[in-house]
Amino acid sequence: MIDPYRRGQLTGMTIYVILGLAILFTRLLPLSPGRVAMPGPDVLLCLTLAWVARRPDQVPVLVIAAMFMVESLLTLRPPGLWPAIVVVGTETARLREQRWREQPFLLEWLRVGTLVLGMMMADRLLQAAFFVPDAMSPRPPLGQALLHVIATVAAYPLVVLAARVVAGLRRARPGEIHDARI
Repeated sequence: MIDPYRRGQLTGMTIYVILGLAILFTRLLPLSPGRVAMPGPDVLLCLTLAWVARRPDQVPVLVIAAMFMVESLLTLRPPGLWPAIVVVGTETARLREQRWREQPFLLEWLRVGTLVLGMMMADRLLQAAFFVPDAMSPRPPLGQALLHVIATVAAYPLVVLAARVVAGLRRARPGEIHDARI
């Protein structure tokens, strides 16, 4: 018989992986061919940050790394760079989750926005510093990258609401979370 806490962890991890793969699948669909004027949000990043902020015990670092490595390979990004940046960002959020738990959503949203901006800028700076060829991952202009950050931060509350409705994702109560690291 499986421990109820472990069952909750596995259930949450499975739901996260299924939702992440569904997001990747819809992202790869050719819904609007051609150049898009307004970049859309990074919904997978929003979902991951929302999950880490609410239930860090259900999304181990290896699952996050694997999910974003699959995304990098499918979207032809430089393999390993964005997953490493996301792992650093989510681990930063995971370390502060206990302090953020009792604070209002507006502060969480502000912190997530700052974190997303830092992650996107780190990605651009590292690609420029290591001369990642544009043929492998064409970098959009800085203005379009900033619009992508704004769209991602604006979508965060909607993703949190959808995760609450669809997956039942809620903030953990004190004492409900054990160690989230694997």
